[in-house]
Amino acid sequence: MKIHEYQGKALLKKYNVPIQDGYVVEDLSQVASTIENVRKDFNSDAVVVKAQIHAGGRGMGGGVKYSPSPESALENATNILGMDLITHQTGPNGQKVRKLYITEALDIEEEFYVAITLDRSTGKDVFMVSTEGGMDIEKVAEETPDKIVKEWVDPLLGIKSFQARKLAFGLGLTGDAFKTACKVFVNMYKCYTETDATIVEVNPLVLTDDGRIIALDAKFNFDGNAMYRQKEIAEMRDNFEEDPTELEASQFNLNYIKLDGNVGCMVNGAGLAMATMDIIKLAGGEPANFLDVGGAANVETVKNGFKIILKDENVKAIIINIFGGIVRCDRVANGVVQAVKELNLDVPVIVRLEGTNAIEAKQILADSGVAIIAADSIQDAATKAVNAALAI
Repeated sequence: MKIHEYQGKALLKKYNVPIQDGYVVEDLSQVASTIENVRKDFNSDAVVVKAQIHAGGRGMGGGVKYSPSPESALENATNILGMDLITHQTGPNGQKVRKLYITEALDIEEEFYVAITLDRSTGKDVFMVSTEGGMDIEKVAEETPDKIVKEWVDPLLGIKSFQARKLAFGLGLTGDAFKTACKVFVNMYKCYTETDATIVEVNPLVLTDDGRIIALDAKFNFDGNAMYRQKEIAEMRDNFEEDPTELEASQFNLNYIKLDGNVGCMVNGAGLAMATMDIIKLAGGEPANFLDVGGAANVETVKNGFKIILKDENVKAIIINIFGGIVRCDRVANGVVQAVKELNLDVPVIVRLEGTNAIEAKQILADSGVAIIAADSIQDAATKAVNAALAI
């Protein structure tokens, strides 16, 4: 789960991380008064108008504007609010801007990159900093990896003061700025762990010309499985920022991610789903989605899975790949047959079932009288699905 910049900054502020502060507006009628409130409350003649969407690259897309006067701020806000902001993360259609974050403007001396996430290879959290703030960190990692300082933190022990000092040294900080940065890193890590975040990224963290360390941006991702104990954060969810089909799928307890291909996938288990997509590509096709129906596939689950997949008009064939461990293949087969009949599917359905009661399941499909294409292996299923999609 993701949240907006202004929400992420509110969390950081709660953990005593200094932020570039401001106010949120959702209506143009609120803009003029909000601009004045920012200028007065934060003693800032100039302001920054920021589009609030769940995507990076807002500045390059025209969604972040420095505004030296109230007039320019109002003009920038008018242009940004309601626009379809296109960045490298939104896709060609962009994302509609429904909220603006109007903040104080700061005189910046240096910009840094700071982030915390889980390093699965070590089973530890990795705290990363770089002097190349405000840039695409993936590009920095590829071209100048020596400019990224990393410190691995044992989650059972938490970040230690010597680790925070090492990170601050890595940014070349000295004096009061060094001391402040050490406190910021400790507080950021506390925020990261206590909110069940999977990533906390501040890009950039800045050193102002008067020596302050300030978070200029904030990006948070959270573990969706932990939201039952993070109710305050769960309420920050902005459904407008999520794919409506993915949102509907989550209401059915289905893990769905839309892709750009034409072969729909319905699989039980995330690992098998990934493998299925790989095999589809090896067979010359392109998967239209990731869809994990989990370990309790039944008639309703299969039916809902079909409905979600078929919301994508690009889907020309559907592959169902089920390995029956906990789930019984005969139950899945009955679900497939019933769903195909009830939904009057007009796309080819290719089914591969293995595991518990697989023989019975194959007989159910054969006796169904429904145009379902059986497959003997995952490779066979992928080949038949790709060929069926191409034939339409």
